Amino acid sequence: MYERLYRAFGPQGWWPGRTPLEISVGAILTQNTNWSNVARAIRTLKEARCLSFAALRAVQERRLARLIRPAGYFNMKARRLKHFIRYLDRCYAGSFRRMRRRPPQALREELLAVNGIGPETADSILLYALKKPVFVVDAYTRRVLSRHGLVGEDADYGRLQAVFTDHLPARAPLFNEFHALIVRLGKDYCKKSRPLCRGCPLENETKV
Repeated sequence: MYERLYRAFGPQGWWPGRTPLEISVGAILTQNTNWSNVARAIRTLKEARCLSFAALRAVQERRLARLIRPAGYFNMKARRLKHFIRYLDRCYAGSFRRMRRRPPQALREELLAVNGIGPETADSILLYALKKPVFVVDAYTRRVLSRHGLVGEDADYGRLQAVFTDHLPARAPLFNEFHALIVRLGKDYCKKSRPLCRGCPLENETKV
């Protein structure tokens, strides 16, 4: 599947973001919205000089909510961002370099304990911001795997993740590219309501 998708789409260059902090902010803001809205919110944060650890720690939650308004659910997401920044401050003095020294499972447990961070967001931060070999599962992943008979439609997050982590080498670049390719497939072909199976790179993929 990976080879077919890569031949069809080429490298995706994920995740959009120049720094680990920007990537982490994007991972939190992208909950329940599309990336174009997140990009607008991040652009607003940059214009307001509020996309640094010091600025996010200092900004009042009410002002932060106004700045990220394009991302939707802005009051809730402002709280979640502040929770994350407080965690980063308390445990790592704001340093992603220090954070990266910790093993991925320990970091995952810490992130999941932060209010408002679930498995997909935690794994996105681990993979894209910290370069840890953790596979990110999202709605596109579930859709593609279930339609190809690799999992049942009721498979939980851990089962979906295990399809990749149990059968592929634990390499962050591979997990990064594979997840990005699945997202591209979901957007272009494996659509939610009307999948475009004809011409899909996985059109003749054998189902289990």
